[in-house]
Amino acid sequence: MLLVSVADRSKGIFPEIWPGIWEPFFTPKNANEGSRLGLDLIKKIVEKNSVKIEVASVIGQTTFTVSIPIAV
Repeated sequence: MLLVSVADRSKGIFPEIWPGIWEPFFTPKNANEGSRLGLDLIKKIVEKNSVKIEVASVIGQTTFTVSIPIAV
């Protein structure tokens, strides 16, 4: 298994937002900021390829971890 983690130092994902983060067109941003397809599209692509994506977030940091199966 290959694990790839990417972290940022953003505001974090607030608890009231968690239920919708993987939903298409969901965003806590204003209407003119972004396509609102980012996380939904990423999740669909990785799952279609037997890859797993997880997210962990606290105030000040969000980390996405992708688990890629490796055949030996």
